[in-house]
Amino acid sequence: MYTYQAMYEDTIVALSTPLGESGIGIVRLSGADALAIAEKVFHRPLHDRRLVYGHIIDPATKEVVDEVLVSYMAAPHTYTREDIVEINCHGGPSPLQRVLELVLRYGARLANPGEFTLRAFLNGRIDLAQAESVLDVVRAKTAASLRVAVQGLGGSLSQSLKAVRAELMSVLAYLTARIDFPEDEVAELEIIPPLERARQMLRELISSADQGIVYRQGVRTAIVGRRNVGKSSLLNRLLRQSRAIVTPVPGTTRDTLEEVVNLKGVPFVLVDTAGIAQRKGLVESLGVARSRKAIEQADFVLLALDASTPLKSSDKEIIALLSEKEVLVVANKCDLPRRAALDHLPWATVSVSALTGEGLDRLEERMVACVLGGKVTTSDALLVSNPRHKACLERAESHLDQALSSIEAQMPDDFVTIDLTAALNALGEITGETVSEELLETIFSNFCIGK
Repeated sequence: MYTYQAMYEDTIVALSTPLGESGIGIVRLSGADALAIAEKVFHRPLHDRRLVYGHIIDPATKEVVDEVLVSYMAAPHTYTREDIVEINCHGGPSPLQRVLELVLRYGARLANPGEFTLRAFLNGRIDLAQAESVLDVVRAKTAASLRVAVQGLGGSLSQSLKAVRAELMSVLAYLTARIDFPEDEVAELEIIPPLERARQMLRELISSADQGIVYRQGVRTAIVGRRNVGKSSLLNRLLRQSRAIVTPVPGTTRDTLEEVVNLKGVPFVLVDTAGIAQRKGLVESLGVARSRKAIEQADFVLLALDASTPLKSSDKEIIALLSEKEVLVVANKCDLPRRAALDHLPWATVSVSALTGEGLDRLEERMVACVLGGKVTTSDALLVSNPRHKACLERAESHLDQALSSIEAQMPDDFVTIDLTAALNALGEITGETVSEELLETIFSNFCIGK
């Protein structure tokens, strides 16, 4: 467990809304001195869970800085389980910066990234898995990814892990008693069934992870092909808008272009690439190099081919680059007579016309099926969506497998307890019971300041 809680006993402040022009902007304080600091610059009494109108005034100059609404929420019934004050200012860089400077001058310090959520975790309001889900909610790109994030925020994964831990703990307690008190009679316990139940629950969670990670992170999808096969037109069709420049001149796209599209709840990060072929100009060759890099970094590839012409050497050059990738072939220009022989390709093919939109629905359905393995997610299905959690679950399963192997081999109880303890520690890294300071810093450094 995190052991440096004393470092987080001072009062922090941060902007909880993006800096820029908007209707309102919020300056948030959390800590034991939040109320006292706020009253130094607000000059009106604040009451728990009441919104108070007034002005922020610089005590040194008596200058009115902004007209505001201020709310005070007393601990422990707050996001951080500390006193919280939120100052609702006019949403502009100047008033927000002035209010922030005043609050810092009178005793607060600037919050670190994710420190509000970190305090919620340290103070026991949420566990670590729920804390990570806070960031997932903020970053959710589709309704489906938001649903998965809200499940985690509500503690659905934590509840499932509690059941697994209970099975493991019952066996570990029994074996520990048998080791520590060999001369005493310890009531017999069937240890295989609870461990098998725990393993089955772990396997079900792990099996959901690939799908959950897709919803959380999206699918980086490179649209690749030679010049003039309609890659940019295909991108525009998928986006339902003219995002990429399309002209009759081959080679219009000279750099990569990225956009996110929501297909049946799955966020696809579409990367339109320059046509891969030998180029003479410096700018063109740089575009081709970036296209090759986009292929390397892609989770999924849409290989665009011109179905109205036979395959060319440049098509075959691109195909050779995709041997280790998940690929869906898009046979474009199906509104024209087909002349390309594609049956020999090792991937599924969908015929479309980027010009007319024919086949677009089939393409979208096939894209989703490819990345989700044909699985359909129900609204209440629990999905593990964090790669870190998946890795911890896999380690726990590995230790549990070893424990069961030791039992089958009739090894001493010590061998079994070592692996059961390691499995429990791996699960504890998900919920926070066995987390290190270094891991916490890594996780919360990804948060924005103010959350």
